[in-house]
Amino acid sequence: MTSVMWFRRDLRLRDHPALREAASRGPVLGLFVLDPTLWASAGHGRRAWLAATLRSLDESMDGRLCIRMGDPASLVPRVAKEVGADSVHVTNDSTPYAVARDKRVVEALPDGVEGVATSTPYVVAPGTIRNGSGSPYKVFTPYSRAWRQLDHDAPQQAPRGVEWVQADSDERVAGMFDEALADAPEGMLAAGEDAAARRLTAFLDADVADYDDARDDPGADRTSRMSAYLKLGVVHPRQLLAKLEGRNGDGPHTWETEVCWRDFYADVLHTNPESAWNDLNPVKGLTYDEPQDAIEAWKSGHTGFPIVDAGMRQLLHEGWMHNRVRMITASFLTKDLHVWWPLGARHFLDHLIDGDIASNNHGWQWVAGTGTDASPYFRVFNPITQGLKFDGGGDYVRRWIPELAHLPGKKAHEPWDAEDGYAHDYPRRIVDHAEERKVTLDRYQRGRD
Repeated sequence: MTSVMWFRRDLRLRDHPALREAASRGPVLGLFVLDPTLWASAGHGRRAWLAATLRSLDESMDGRLCIRMGDPASLVPRVAKEVGADSVHVTNDSTPYAVARDKRVVEALPDGVEGVATSTPYVVAPGTIRNGSGSPYKVFTPYSRAWRQLDHDAPQQAPRGVEWVQADSDERVAGMFDEALADAPEGMLAAGEDAAARRLTAFLDADVADYDDARDDPGADRTSRMSAYLKLGVVHPRQLLAKLEGRNGDGPHTWETEVCWRDFYADVLHTNPESAWNDLNPVKGLTYDEPQDAIEAWKSGHTGFPIVDAGMRQLLHEGWMHNRVRMITASFLTKDLHVWWPLGARHFLDHLIDGDIASNNHGWQWVAGTGTDASPYFRVFNPITQGLKFDGGGDYVRRWIPELAHLPGKKAHEPWDAEDGYAHDYPRRIVDHAEERKVTLDRYQRGRD
């Protein structure tokens, strides 16, 4: 009998347990459902990355990927009936939105059509790791110790000889993808499984050994960028860990820890679904501001703080931002402008090609002081000293802020100290960081009392 393989966060053929299960039953229709609401809100980088990835998957399926646009609760059952399928296969997804969506789809499947969920997008499925009392971990370090003690399956090859079933795609999609790719960011990563494998090999050969030291330098940009492939499931994290086997030292250990953070935040969201858009650990009396002009300056990269502006411009241009700079820009919004973190988290998700709701939103809460960290309220990133420390040569700032390209070295981080610092119309600072830091600490202290 025919099966429908409904691709979501698993746009690959290799190491794909759900696809293997579907193919073991007979012919397979590969389906992707494009959500028009999410597409409309996505930035140009996010659209282009999805379009390129889906086209790569389609090529690997000999042009047989069916892409329909609309509500999965009506489309998936309709397609299953259209091709005479007796099962619809998916990779388990545990985000609050996905759980509700999948429940609606399963309830709408025609009689006799089975919904089959297999595996997980993570190394360890959310909800698996528990402490000695059977409760979920609330802090990363003990979770990571337990995570490292678990065995996980080895990656599998793509199933051979899949008989792909043909079904028409929505005729609007091809034009939408053409427009998205025409507007793709300059230097966008190559899409698809083979490109991801090449990128991973290059990173492991050249950069993983000293990743623990080099990862925080945004100008050098020696991170793996595998997060973009993980976001859409072009690779599975099992594949990353398998490639790390036999590599010892602080660099590989630190990179493995980053993979663990992804699992941890997914577990936190699974356990606390309300934390998708609400504080995991709210500070009851904490107050926020909504300075619209300052928020727009932050979004566009015109705050007058070079490292913040460089990061926000990179986000808009590339659909990506270096992780150290993500923390700096998030701290600026929440603790210099006193804005509640969901506004920033939504902006990031609209533009980041690797934007994952669990990692993104809990990362924002960690910075904001309302997340998983045990005592974070006093952490306020100084955007000036952070820039000088991690981009001391100013390369990152000059790359993204042409108004400061004439300033050498660390002067790019302190244009107010240079005679010609504002010669090319770079904006003045919109706030006094020292004063806003005092306001933040006072508000947090009063909120905790």
